[in-house]
Amino acid sequence: MTQAAIYGLAGVEMSADEADFFSDARPAGYILFRRNCDSREQLRRLTDSLRDLEDHDGVPILIDQEGGRVARMRPPEWPAFPSGEMFDRLYQIAPSSAIEAARVNARALGLMLHEVGVNIDCLPMLDVRQPGATDIVGDRALGSEPMQVAALGRAILDGLASAGVLGVIKHIPGHGRALVDSHDELPIVEASEAELAIDLEPFERLRDAAMGMTSHLLYMQWDAERPASQSPIVIHDIIRQRIGFEGFLMSDDIGMEALGGDHGTRAAACVAAGCDVALHCDGKLENMLLVAKAVPPLSPEAEGRLARAMAMRFTPDDEMEFAEAVAKRDALLALA
Repeated sequence: MTQAAIYGLAGVEMSADEADFFSDARPAGYILFRRNCDSREQLRRLTDSLRDLEDHDGVPILIDQEGGRVARMRPPEWPAFPSGEMFDRLYQIAPSSAIEAARVNARALGLMLHEVGVNIDCLPMLDVRQPGATDIVGDRALGSEPMQVAALGRAILDGLASAGVLGVIKHIPGHGRALVDSHDELPIVEASEAELAIDLEPFERLRDAAMGMTSHLLYMQWDAERPASQSPIVIHDIIRQRIGFEGFLMSDDIGMEALGGDHGTRAAACVAAGCDVALHCDGKLENMLLVAKAVPPLSPEAEGRLARAMAMRFTPDDEMEFAEAVAKRDALLALA
């Protein structure tokens, strides 16, 4: 039975201990980080080894490859990509050009990921940028106006899909108001219902996305005791009902210090609250063992959502090659 967890790996190849653990645990997928990405050939071998372990090609293999400061595959082996802020700037003077730039940029990203066997990118980030908030969002954001964020986010999903890569909308229900970095401590959001409606709008507009990721923020308006990833109120009432998101829902990384307790406790609370899976990223086997002991198998509903997400066409169409997509993006961004 598939376990309600997604795991990272420690290095550039899968160790024997990891292979034994993954074979026993049967996770819902895997996520890659900088420590796993050395070269094209190496990374393709690593992703092939994960598919061989599962004995099928449809293994969810995720990465956070946004562009800007959040990029696991980096120069000189892979080219740098622009941050979300670049598309925001262009949108201010030429919205349709910005949307097309975001789409072809995402296509280029997707083609780069497809080449090395990665089939899911944790992008687009739909967090609405707010003044005075921590820069954990900052220049990663697609803007401070929700309809604009949604339009650019839709273009990113479309561009990734054209390259055979699935996108993940994040961080539901919105990370833009965090005053502290959730990697280090729990952000507490005291915004009003009217203010929070601004944060929800991009997710409502893209509610048909196949995959989403929650935030580790505590929203006083909705649940004053539990962060969103561990709140049945936020997940059921806000994400599933109010936003209307019906896709496969993962937590943000449970290794972030916004959450308390050991990694098993954190993961179990996320799944119990309604996340389909807990996302565990640090690649440390001792922590993965805690998670494996704590989380249940995927629920039948979660299995269905994952199957629907992974039923997309994971091969690029023939619209344009990587170099053409990059050239078109750069020409459009030059307008700003």
